[in-house]
Amino acid sequence: MQVDPDYHSRTHPALTSFADEVCATLARLIAYVGALALFAIVSLHFWDQLQFDAASEPADQPGFTLALRSRPVFAVSSLDPPEKSESYEIFRHPDGGRKDVFHWSSPGEKPVAELEIYRPGGEFDPIEPRAADLAARMAVEASQEGQPELEAAGVIESKFGTVALLRHPGRLDTAKSCLGFIKHFGDPALQISGWSCQGITLVARRSVIGRMLDRLTLLASGNEPRLAELFARAELKRSGYGPAKTVPVDWFTGAENPRLRGPL
Repeated sequence: MQVDPDYHSRTHPALTSFADEVCATLARLIAYVGALALFAIVSLHFWDQLQFDAASEPADQPGFTLALRSRPVFAVSSLDPPEKSESYEIFRHPDGGRKDVFHWSSPGEKPVAELEIYRPGGEFDPIEPRAADLAARMAVEASQEGQPELEAAGVIESKFGTVALLRHPGRLDTAKSCLGFIKHFGDPALQISGWSCQGITLVARRSVIGRMLDRLTLLASGNEPRLAELFARAELKRSGYGPAKTVPVDWFTGAENPRLRGPL
């Protein structure tokens, strides 16, 4: 019997097939793991992108809320006519701002006048136009640009100094226009604003605003000596508007000077 001399030097076909299967399995396993790793990397990238986009979008910040337990700091003596009732509400912002708001209205009717004393906190944005908030409170219709507008309506002199008046733009009958006002102070940080629709004539409505500011008093200043000093100095300048007294009108303080000053 002749023995093949190369029999012991050759690999058995079964072993060769097994080795090929092992290599193929390892190759497929490596490809599978690589695909999983690639999928994980892509998923992580998209997740980070979503988190970045979410962080880039401004989150809804809490605004002013009614503070039922806060004590009144200001007071306004009765305005004419006496049948108008007065409400006093206090609103606080988480960033420190406070708004003391007075409203005057007849029972079951919309307010005819408002007075707001705003002491800003960290929420205050100096870039935002001050008249925009007042326009919204006066329920002014939006302009073509989509933002409510007010135009200048002269000025009045009060115990807080000169106060700018504002009104609805484009009204044909200016005598029936409600008047708004804004007075800003830098030290202490304070803004007094509001509006009134009381009075038949424009002069009468100017007088109502004058009395409103004249009768605004400070009840307690807390730890704000600059606020107490501001009101103490204002009391020395009280003009004493009475029920029948009107605000002096000239070419500068008159209601017609908005045509010269233009819209705000």
